[in-house]
Amino acid sequence: MEPRGCGFLLLSLHILRAVAVLEGKIVISKLGDNATLSCIYPGKELSLNNLRVYWQIDDVQEQCSVVHALISGQDNESEQCIHFKNRTQLLWDRLGEGDFSLLLLNVSQSDERKYKCVVLQTNEYTRVVHQEKVALRLAASYSQPILSGPVTNSDSTGEVTFSCSSDNGYPEPNVYWINRTDNSRLLPSELSITLHVDGTYSVLSTLKVKATSDMQIECFIENKRLQENISANYTHEKQNNDSNTESHKDLEKGGRGAQAAGIISIVILLALLTVLICWLWKHRSSKLVSYTDVQTNEDNRKLNSPV
Repeated sequence: MEPRGCGFLLLSLHILRAVAVLEGKIVISKLGDNATLSCIYPGKELSLNNLRVYWQIDDVQEQCSVVHALISGQDNESEQCIHFKNRTQLLWDRLGEGDFSLLLLNVSQSDERKYKCVVLQTNEYTRVVHQEKVALRLAASYSQPILSGPVTNSDSTGEVTFSCSSDNGYPEPNVYWINRTDNSRLLPSELSITLHVDGTYSVLSTLKVKATSDMQIECFIENKRLQENISANYTHEKQNNDSNTESHKDLEKGGRGAQAAGIISIVILLALLTVLICWLWKHRSSKLVSYTDVQTNEDNRKLNSPV
C-alpha cells in the first residue's frame, strides 16, 4: 500500500498537468509565415480508424468554429470554415505516433486566436481522450529606425528636435529615447502610431532637448513579442569637424607645396633653356669668326698674287 503522502503528490502532479493543458500554449509566428499548432496524444495504442480529431476556434461566440477535422483517418472538409479552406494540413507522417499538430499556412491578423485540439475515441462509445489549447500570437519585425535631426527650434532658444521613425511592424512597439552621455531615459515630446491596411504599424516619435556640445542621442524601437530591440543613434561630430579642418589645412599645405615645386621646376627649366640658347649662340659666333678669318686670308692672297 502506497503512503498517503505519495498518493497525494501524484494526484497533485496530475492536477497541475491538467491545468497546464487547459491553459494552453502560446505560439508566436510572423505575418505571412506558416504556424504549427501542437497537439500530441500520448496514448500507446492508437488506431486512426477509431479516432476523430477536431481543431476548433476556442470561442463559443464564433458562428463557424471548425478549423480542421480528421475522421477515421481521413480529412473531412464538410464543416470546415471557409476562412481556413486550403490553408490547413496535418502532419501525415506523424499521425500514427499520435502527433495531430496542425500546420496553418500564410497566417494573418485574423488568425490570431485561441485554438483547441480535441481527440475523441469511437470504439464502443464516443469519448474525449485528449485535448489541448493553443494561442496563436502574430508579430512582424519593425524596419531599421531612421533618426533625423537635430533641427533648431525657432521658438525655443538652445533647444533642438529629433525625430525617429520605423515601419511595417506588429504589434504596437515601445519607443525609448536614451541620453548616452549618462544613459538616462528621455521623455518623448510626441508619439504617433499608425495602423495600416495590411495590419502592420508605423511609428513616429519626436524628442526636444537642449543642445549641447557633446550630444549623444539614441532611439530604440522594441518589439516585445519577438524580443527584438533595434536602434539608431546620433553623436555630435565636433571631433570629426576638427579632423576635417585639419585635413583641409593639410590639403592646403600640400597644394601650396606642390605649387611651389611647380614654380621651381619652371625656373630650372627656363635656366636650362637660357644656358642652351647661350651655348648655341656662342657656338654660332665662333663659326662666324672662323669664316671671316678665312675670307680675309683669301682676299689677301688674291691681292699679292702676280697678274
